[in-house]
Amino acid sequence: MSGAVLIIEDDARIANWVKVYFERAGFSAEVAHDGEAGLALARNLTPDLIILDLMLPRLNGVDLCRILREESDVPIIMLTAREAHAERIIGLDSGADDYIVKPFDPEEVIARAEAVLRRVKGRVQQVLTRKNITLNETTRSVAVNEEPVDLSQAQIALLSTFMRHPNQALTRDQLISLTFNHEFDGFDRAIDSQVARLRKQISRDGSQPIQTVYGVGYKFVVEDE
Repeated sequence: MSGAVLIIEDDARIANWVKVYFERAGFSAEVAHDGEAGLALARNLTPDLIILDLMLPRLNGVDLCRILREESDVPIIMLTAREAHAERIIGLDSGADDYIVKPFDPEEVIARAEAVLRRVKGRVQQVLTRKNITLNETTRSVAVNEEPVDLSQAQIALLSTFMRHPNQALTRDQLISLTFNHEFDGFDRAIDSQVARLRKQISRDGSQPIQTVYGVGYKFVVEDE
């Protein structure tokens, strides 16, 4: 697989290390060491993928991710600290498509990058409708009662999983696997947080399609299916 990758990481050693691995895998790669430089390069280069550190000087990763997400649908993989559980949730809420915990194996970064790029490349026009919710997977837009709803990329991906599996009780592990294509270290609580926020965003007039199945996980309830 090939493509242009922008690595925004203030630790020069890590940035150069990741850059070398991407180039060995057939990608072209550029590096920025602070958020403002990263934003400028992202706008000038229009990369196929961005590897983004959460903690950056001048402009932090969360704010940078939100700016990028407003301007484009470029896939973003965020790098977070191992013990910073809350940061993982914040990263996904800001619009990141995936996250990787430091310290990491660079080969894992390449594998995750290729998985994200395959999902983007294989994306076709697909509109899902369940009850009063419509999700356009191409434009990554959601409407409830025909009114637009502002969701993070992670929440859109999670909603897509629920809508593709109506009336099916899904465990947290299944949600992680179906939504993100791999296991997240210690991600159970993050899934609960994402589900809670998603439920709040799509609830209308006391109607809540995402139900808790105690002892199992969650179910997207559609009575007529």
